[in-house]
Amino acid sequence: MIGKLNHVAIAVPDLDAATALYRQTLGAKVSDPLPQPAHGVMVVFVELPNTKIELLHPLGEKSPIAAFLEKNPRGGIHHVCYEVADINAAAAKMRADGKKVLGDVRTGAHGKPVIFLHPKDFNGTLVELEQA
Repeated sequence: MIGKLNHVAIAVPDLDAATALYRQTLGAKVSDPLPQPAHGVMVVFVELPNTKIELLHPLGEKSPIAAFLEKNPRGGIHHVCYEVADINAAAAKMRADGKKVLGDVRTGAHGKPVIFLHPKDFNGTLVELEQA
């Protein structure tokens, strides 16, 4: 069912420093910061030949990333995102298999439909599925 790895999301306490690390130290192509108020995050995309890194920084105190950074003040991997052909079919299959889908299908940072799957069902890793 899953396709390629779309991105790995990393929560960062300092978006400017993280952006500089990827742009200047590693020589990566890095996007400008993109506010995602519906998700409570500011994102920067690091383009790689085979995938992306998504740098996440809280946008407001109620951001889920703010809560993550409280527990992990230096930041860290927040989730992995895999592509699927049909997000509604993927959500239905996850539910039918007894996996916890967090919320409803919504539009993700790439403008495509996404769902999130509970870490307890996926070896301690928050999983995002994005319709390709």
